[in-house]
This record gives sequence, structure tokens and C-alpha cells, in this order.
Amino acid sequence: MSRDRDRRNYALLTGAYWVETLADGATRMLVLFYFYELGYSAFTVASLFVFYELFGILTNLVGGWLAARFGLRTTLFMGLGTQVLALAMLAFAPAAWLVVPYVMASQALSGVAKDLTKMSSKSAVKLVVPAGDESSLYRWVAVLTGSKNALKGVGFFLGGLLLTVAGFQTSMAILAAAALLTLLAVARLMHGHLGRPDAAARFRHMFSNNRAVNVLAAARVFLFASRDVWFVVGLPVYLETVLGWSFIQTGGFLAIWVIGYGAVQAAAPRFVRRRGAGGGEPDGRTATWLAFVLAIFPAAIAIGLSLDVDPTAVIVIGLIAFGVVFAMNSAVHSYLILAYAENDRAAMNVGFYYMANAGGRLSGTVLSGLLYQWQGLSACLWASVACVLAAALLSLLLPNLRGRAAGPVGATVPAGSR
Repeated sequence: MSRDRDRRNYALLTGAYWVETLADGATRMLVLFYFYELGYSAFTVASLFVFYELFGILTNLVGGWLAARFGLRTTLFMGLGTQVLALAMLAFAPAAWLVVPYVMASQALSGVAKDLTKMSSKSAVKLVVPAGDESSLYRWVAVLTGSKNALKGVGFFLGGLLLTVAGFQTSMAILAAAALLTLLAVARLMHGHLGRPDAAARFRHMFSNNRAVNVLAAARVFLFASRDVWFVVGLPVYLETVLGWSFIQTGGFLAIWVIGYGAVQAAAPRFVRRRGAGGGEPDGRTATWLAFVLAIFPAAIAIGLSLDVDPTAVIVIGLIAFGVVFAMNSAVHSYLILAYAENDRAAMNVGFYYMANAGGRLSGTVLSGLLYQWQGLSACLWASVACVLAAALLSLLLPNLRGRAAGPVGATVPAGSR
């Protein structure tokens, strides 16, 4: 397949990923607020998303192999189709069915859908960036990741707005229709497989023997747990119940935060470069110092909430500072996984990495509900500090520029570093 066709298909794939991201963010807010208002505890609400994250882990494990075996076009269609089904389950179910097990099953399908489309889109970057062009790779990944998170923020606001003006099930029907129209449009316009399917790909190849990929995946687990341990359940519930914010206020604030977070990610290549002589694209040392800096902010928020300080100001200012540094750290990770990935196994390396990403979100989500119910938001914040420090210590093991340039990292040579 020519690079021109890859670029055209990549544009279609990215557009579909944006729609899926918007629907996913809106669904998260709809489910969270709707069931909390029904009287479910914070921990029970968190449990609604457990299968979402757990099946995301399994999807990235299997999805990377499916993409390598059958092409990214196949995994994209699978993701969009699964999202339509997940949304329809909540849109058209009898009210008596909207109980924890049923909603968990729907969220499991949403997790599958989200990670299939994300893995497809991010793996496809390797197809449209010339081999060895590290600067372009960093920019493309940053823009894709930043735009995704900005749209997820819009989805948070959309979810709060839809719940207020249309109700839960009507909102789900609207989102299902949007996902279905996207699937039909992409099926009509996309041609080819987007990448060359490899009939020789084996499932065992999903488990990376690239040391750099393995270490980065471990750091990613703790990095995303550090965000979700207070952001997913603890923070929205705190804003609504302690500070007295409405659905739209809470959804709007979280939306603005995630949009800003996405904008910082997209702009990261302009500000985050390798430290030291010569500069250049980031490496393991960049991820390390960013993680150590990040640990300051959840600690500062927790201390601020324990003192006689306006909690609204503490939350708003602290969350903005945390978001800026977290976004830069996440953008560096997203670049490094493609820099470390081997060209012929990019989808499987990315799938393995995002399996770890989903593992971090799962851990953070469960802990967010459990710790908030136990000791409130402060407990969630101190857990975030511990997770960030674990990510920083693991990042010390990532190769720096010298290590990458000198030869193989682990058992294989990362294609992006050649």
C-alpha cells in the first residue's frame, strides 16, 4: 500500500477515533453521575468501571496481535461496532435492567471499543512518519494524543449537559447513533488494510522481549494510576457533594481541565526536549525528572485541603498544575513507546504498552472509590503521590540517548531509535 493511501486512511481512522473518544468521555460522566444520584456509594460507582478497565487490558493484549495479523482497518471496525453495541445496551434497555451487573457488562464492551480504536490509531502513526524521523514522530504522537484528550474533555462536558437536558437513556441513544454513522462512513470511504497484515504474527509475540518497552510499560501503570486514583471517582464526587457543584459545573470543569491537558500534550514538543548538550527528542531521563516534579502537586493539594485554605482554590489551582506536568509526562511516554517499538511489531508493542496503561487505570479507578469511601479525597491524593514516585523510580531504568544510540535496548533494537 502506498504511503499516500496510508495517509488518507490514517486521516479517516483518526476522525473515527475522535468520535469514539467524544462518546467515551460523555458516557463516563453519564454513568458516574446517573448512578451516584440513584444512591450508589462511591465504591459501587467505581465498580461500574472495573470491567471497562479490565477488558481494556485484555483488548490491548489480543488487539495488538489482531492488528498485526489482519490489519488496523479490521481492529478499527471491530472497535466502532462494539461501541455501538455498548451504547445501545444502555439506551434501549428496560429501566429494571439498569443495575450494576448489566451496566458493568456494557462498560466492558466500551472498554474493548475504546482500546481497539486507540491502539489502531496510535499504531498507524508508524505508517505515515518516515523511518528514523524522530522529530516528526514526536510531533505527530503529541498532536494525536493531545487532540484525543481535548475531545475527551469535551465529552465530559457533553455528558453532564446531556444528562441535564435529555436524560440518561436518550443521551445514550444519541451517542449510539453518532458511533453508528461514523462506522458506516469509515466503512464506505476507507480502502485497504492500513498497514500490511502479517500472516506469520503469533500471539506469543505480544509479550515484548524489548527491555525498554517493558520498563516503560511498568512506569505507565503507576503514572496512570496516579491520575485516576483521585480523578475518576474521588474528585467528581468531592466537587458535587462537598463543594456543592452541579452536574454541568462539575462536568464543565473536568472538561476544561482535560481540554487544557490535551492542549499541553499537543504542544509538548515545543517545550519538552532532552536536557543537556544538544537537546533533541526526549529520552528516559526526561520521563524521570518530569515524574519527580509531578509528585509535588498531589502532595501540595492534600496538604492544602488539611489546612484552613479555601478548598475550591486548592483544587482548581492544584489540578491545573498537576495537569500541565502530567500531560508533558504522558506525551513523552507516548513518544517513547513508538520510538522503542520495532517497525514489524509496532502494533503488538503498542498493544502491550496500552495493556499496561489500562492496568494503571483499573488500579486507579478501584482505589479511587475505595479510598474516597474510606478517608476522602486526601487519601486518594496521597496514594497518587506514592504512584508517581513509583513511576519516577522505574523511569530511572529507561535508556537515555546514549544507551539508545549505542545499540540494542534489551533483546532487540528499537526501530524508532535506528
